[in-house]
Amino acid sequence: MKGNDAHGAHEDAAAGGSAMRENGARPGAGNTGGRQDASAHTGGRAGAHTGGREDASARPAARTLRGGWRLGLVALAAAVALTAGVAVLPLPAEHGGADTVSAGSGTAAQAAAKAPACQEPERSLRPASADGATIAKIKARGKLIAGVDQNSFRWGYRNPASGKLEGFDIDIVKAIAKEVLGSEDAVIYRAIPTSQRIPLLQAGKIDIVVRTMTVNCDRIGKVAFSNAYFQAGQQVLAPKGSTITGYDDSLKGKKVCMAKGSTALDAMKADSHGALFNTPELLVPNQLDCLVRLQLGQVDAIVTDNALAASQAAQDPAVELKGTEPFTTEFYAVATNKEATDLVRRINKVLAAYGKGPWQESYRQWLSKDLRGLTGPPAPKFLD
Repeated sequence: MKGNDAHGAHEDAAAGGSAMRENGARPGAGNTGGRQDASAHTGGRAGAHTGGREDASARPAARTLRGGWRLGLVALAAAVALTAGVAVLPLPAEHGGADTVSAGSGTAAQAAAKAPACQEPERSLRPASADGATIAKIKARGKLIAGVDQNSFRWGYRNPASGKLEGFDIDIVKAIAKEVLGSEDAVIYRAIPTSQRIPLLQAGKIDIVVRTMTVNCDRIGKVAFSNAYFQAGQQVLAPKGSTITGYDDSLKGKKVCMAKGSTALDAMKADSHGALFNTPELLVPNQLDCLVRLQLGQVDAIVTDNALAASQAAQDPAVELKGTEPFTTEFYAVATNKEATDLVRRINKVLAAYGKGPWQESYRQWLSKDLRGLTGPPAPKFLD
């Protein structure tokens, strides 16, 4: 993609292209060529490229949407979700997938175990500027490989006018690249689904994940995390005219959608309030797929982070957050391979400076319209 290459920000094509070949799809007009994972346009025009595939189930449903929801929104969301589907980076079989946890000593995960009974999984290593093996590898490559979202409006999404990735999470990636490599454009972006964040870090296919990823006790045993850069919580998203009132018994018998590998799924497994959720059609690779199903009337509600839900409600005025406040407290952080302690410490150095001005600027630009009243990131908590 010559325009992006001129700015030094590369987007990986190798995996996206192979995924399309494996699925029998061909690149179309929506793909702009060059080094690019996929060309989904969140918040853009309807009829975006769908990777050569069409969701047959969406065609009749789109003509009979409940409550008169607009066809354009459905076409847009379906296009985004389907394009994101072909952007999945194939994980070689020898890496073992999500359950693989490599052994080692002196890891951030082991340090995390110092927190009594994992009461505060958001604790991280103290900031430092020394280079280690991970940073040396990144510098030798000359590029930071970042796993991001390209479908989450205002967090990580592709601007339909410029074709570039933008959002709150993307700004953090740029800050890390500038610290480590001297240029915010020295990045290879890889659009990855929710369910592949941990496997791709474990396999060494990406250096970092900055993708509204929550720190929790299970995950700190598999990957390492920076200090928290945002506080969020789970909440219900449903049509404005729905009888659903929040995360309560009004969910009984309702079809609720969420992403595989998400903390929303963990919450629902703990207490579903009688909702239907644990079936293949209700568990999707990317959270935006749930919005497509909601708009098509295939599900009744979504459970996801309130930060993501607020952005989706901004896109679609027919849906809203239910309940007065989130029913969990969660922290977003930058994830790395659990052996990359030098990178974790360097990222924490970046975040310490970032929280004193750039964080607020990015928040005002991307999130303040939907998530009002925030003044800065959570206070850092340290392991050592």
